[in-house]
Amino acid sequence: MAKYFVFLAIFVTLLTPKTVFASEVAGNSGALKVPEVRVDTRPQRLASFLESMKSPLAPYAQAFVEAADRHQIDWRLLAAIAGVESTFGQYMITGTYNAYGWGGGTIRFKSWEDSIDQVSKALAEKYYAQGRNTPAKIGPVYCPPNPTWSKNVSWFMEKIENYQENLDISKLNLTI
Repeated sequence: MAKYFVFLAIFVTLLTPKTVFASEVAGNSGALKVPEVRVDTRPQRLASFLESMKSPLAPYAQAFVEAADRHQIDWRLLAAIAGVESTFGQYMITGTYNAYGWGGGTIRFKSWEDSIDQVSKALAEKYYAQGRNTPAKIGPVYCPPNPTWSKNVSWFMEKIENYQENLDISKLNLTI
């Protein structure tokens, strides 16, 4: 019978709620650590902008941002070049996936993803590596007979940067 009471006493002790203070668990730091949440709106912003321009490139906004990050170029640059060269892929040689006027617009790529990655890489290697990291510095080499090319690319880059219409928070890339 004594064993039964000992068992019951232990069982009741385990079930009895105990008051626990935060300082007992976290120490006396007094600071609550909240994870930093960063929201990358670039893909959604670019997709919404390209959709507003009726661009066939809109579904590839994520590919633009990833390629730019991978090759360390401005994430807006290639899409802005496509704006100037082909009205965001609307007017170009069919089947080339070349909305950027690359090689006079005649170079063919396997897919949109392929063209985005290859041209981003080439911009990094042939322009950024030479210190040409702005439209004003890129323009004289990329499109030498056109003095307004770099201004137009810069204009589109600004429009992309500031585009806020139709942002859908459920489509944002959230990282903690």
